Amino acid sequence: MAMTLAGLTLKQFLALPEQEPALEYFKGKVSQKMVPMGEHSALQVECAERLNRLFRPARIARAFTELRTTQSGASLVPDVSLYCWDRIPRTASGRIASRFLLLPDVAIEIWSPGQSIRELAEKCEWFVANGSRVALLIDHRRETIRVYRPNTPVAIRRRGDTISLDEIAPGAALDVAAIFAALDVD
Repeated sequence: MAMTLAGLTLKQFLALPEQEPALEYFKGKVSQKMVPMGEHSALQVECAERLNRLFRPARIARAFTELRTTQSGASLVPDVSLYCWDRIPRTASGRIASRFLLLPDVAIEIWSPGQSIRELAEKCEWFVANGSRVALLIDHRRETIRVYRPNTPVAIRRRGDTISLDEIAPGAALDVAAIFAALDVD
């Protein structure tokens, strides 16, 4: 992480002005996310687009990028968040709300140079321990995706594997090779 501060409460953290890259509040510490590099950006867009193509037309779920989620004493900004349609926070007029005070159904973190896989894994574990149905940790160096689910050992998926998203819609899945194909320019 680029910077880390301690000593702020969540309420004090939420009063800070937004910054780019985003700040996160996790385990009582404020950290700044890394600036996305090429691989990270390509994977982030690919995941969001794939999820939206899979779920948005039938109004099953919707993917968001870099969306702040605040709940259970933390305020995190997953690289991609997927919310089931009926859980998307809305205003009184039915539009998407500015603040999301509930965790996503699926949270995706993508490793970037300078980040600790262990810290990202802790966030993924936290997401599923606090209400997310699935958390994915994408590591483009190894072309692996770690899959976190509540009360289930972490699974590691590679090219040739799929990641079931039955929790979102029966039979739904992500193709790992197709996600990493986003890194190919040819």
